[in-house]
Amino acid sequence: MGANERLVIIGADATGMSAASQARRLKPDHDLEITAFERGHFTSYSACGIPYWVGGEVTDRDALIARTPAEHRARGIDLRTRTEVTEIDLDRQCVRTRDLDDPTADERWHGFDHLVIATGARPVRPKLPGIDAEGVHGIQSLDDGQALLDALHKDHVRRAVVVGAGYIGVEMAEAFRHRDIDVTVLEASDQPMSTLDPDMGRLVHTAMNGMGIHTVTGAAATAVLTDADGRARAVTTENSEYPADVVVLGLGVRPETTLARDAGLPTGPHGGLLTDLAMRVRGQENIWAGGDCVEVLDLVSGHTRHIALGTHANKHGQVIGTNVGGGYATFPGVVGTAVSKVCDLEIARTGLLEAQAREVGLRYVTVTIESTSRAGYYPRAAPMTVKMLAEHRTGRLLGVQIVGREGAGKRVDVAAVALTAGMTVEQMISLDLGYAPPFSPAWDPILIAARKAAAAVTKEMRG
Repeated sequence: MGANERLVIIGADATGMSAASQARRLKPDHDLEITAFERGHFTSYSACGIPYWVGGEVTDRDALIARTPAEHRARGIDLRTRTEVTEIDLDRQCVRTRDLDDPTADERWHGFDHLVIATGARPVRPKLPGIDAEGVHGIQSLDDGQALLDALHKDHVRRAVVVGAGYIGVEMAEAFRHRDIDVTVLEASDQPMSTLDPDMGRLVHTAMNGMGIHTVTGAAATAVLTDADGRARAVTTENSEYPADVVVLGLGVRPETTLARDAGLPTGPHGGLLTDLAMRVRGQENIWAGGDCVEVLDLVSGHTRHIALGTHANKHGQVIGTNVGGGYATFPGVVGTAVSKVCDLEIARTGLLEAQAREVGLRYVTVTIESTSRAGYYPRAAPMTVKMLAEHRTGRLLGVQIVGREGAGKRVDVAAVALTAGMTVEQMISLDLGYAPPFSPAWDPILIAARKAAAAVTKEMRG
């Protein structure tokens, strides 16, 4: 790259600032000018930690911030918070911005030689009566978390309704229970956690109700009712009404690609930007994108997926920063690993669900086993359920889901590595995993499931 090239970044969280920091490590100030625009107040923070901050397990908001705007500026990055990018002009290679704190100020144009789009995702907000009322919160940014906490302290909240029982929904339900707030979770599907198969979601449903989280399935929200002051007071479904002092939307997120689509950049079936392995937007030489606004390759199915996780976002930023800075890096794809918890219940999955396997035309066998986190005789051995999918005939591992108590969730990492390596369930049986009674039964639950899955594959072939 020549001297004084300009890198412009839209969005200053995981992808944007990882890209900026990596590019700055590789290129000094006099070779590369870096300007980043962020519409919020905060940068480089853990959005995944927001439910635990709201619930009080993390007491200091700043603990979620990896690097402040001032720290980025001290490293030679021109970071401008409370500045929104309103347009991308690809022909002129510039972006237009406005100052959110000064609505009277003129919008300005900024030229670029390289552009990084890191606009993240937005919470799904269905078009229902009252959905925009005061007291209805989406949780995506640190600003969102601060707004909810302010409301909890100011409004003496006693009852909460969470609409949607995905990851953010169950985590926010836990946060409310930690604050001794009565919480009801409304889920339109038959079971919570659509990221699991229904039989595994049923285990989560039973556990949540046992924790005092009133979980209602088959209950799609139809409206948010408001009081005389226009504040949310209840959420209705087709058959019932659930009182609420505060409402949280836990319906998942969608890629925030409005700017990119308006500029004519390509998006995929899930609405996310499409990139090549170097995280360059397809069809463009100097436009890059990463994080929650892109679709990524699923290494198991061979199709693209939208997965909003900070782990991927940071890796995307590293890849982009390396490439912009003159190096070489790629992001090969994902296997769809995620882990979460609600109170003491751990929930994990990797690879494909049954419905996803059917959608891409894969035939498979499934097995489900019950085991424990430690040797059964060792104190505090906790139960877990493991479900495994293997491909018909070949026995290739396709997916694993785990629901259990302490020590269950992170076992999914073994399956994630096996998926990435393309292992069969027969090969998994011989994996040399760590064993001692405080950590595992003699046969680890993952290996028990693999052994049973291998037997099912063999039986099906003979049948």
